[in-house]
Amino acid sequence: MNFTIEFEREDDGRWIAEIAELPGVMTYGATKAEAEAGVEALALRVSRQR
Repeated sequence: MNFTIEFEREDDGRWIAEIAELPGVMTYGATKAEAEAGVEALALRVSRQR
């Protein structure tokens, strides 16, 4: 499955990564790469449960 990851940066410097196609799949990270890795792992867990 291919999903689009959307990124935002908080005022405190944290990154948020979200996959809009999977409601609730959102993670924070200290870096953009960390947030991306977390959201990809979460998306795999969620998509396997479907």
